[in-house]
Amino acid sequence: MTSSTATMNNNGTHDRGSRCCGFGGNANWSGTNIVAMVIGFVLFWPLGLFMLYWIFKGRDVVDLRGHLAEKWRRFKGNDATGANGTDNEVFNEYQQTQHDRIREIKDEIKERARRFAEFRSDAKRRADEEEFRRFMDDSPAQK
Repeated sequence: MTSSTATMNNNGTHDRGSRCCGFGGNANWSGTNIVAMVIGFVLFWPLGLFMLYWIFKGRDVVDLRGHLAEKWRRFKGNDATGANGTDNEVFNEYQQTQHDRIREIKDEIKERARRFAEFRSDAKRRADEEEFRRFMDDSPAQK
């Protein structure tokens, strides 16, 4: 006989009983998870819904950070066999060399842009000085 209350199994462990439609049968209702869910709802309601989903999956909020970091790495393609890499070492070295070369070119472009901005600043200063000198030469001296 099963009910919605906790019962004792033959092996001495507690059984939570049946849940409505099996929803939340393996939910992890720890204090940390509940606090994280409440904070999620207070800050941004979709975050609270996500936390509720996470709890119903039976996961712990402590595992969330690692799970999201793994998903982010996979999304960015940082896996060894992901979109940017293969299991072929020679190809990976070639690819890294090309990335390094592109990075060097970008750095060179940034340096040239900085030097050109400096050149323009100096040229403007020289033009301003020349304009000021002409103004002072053309204006009558005040006595």
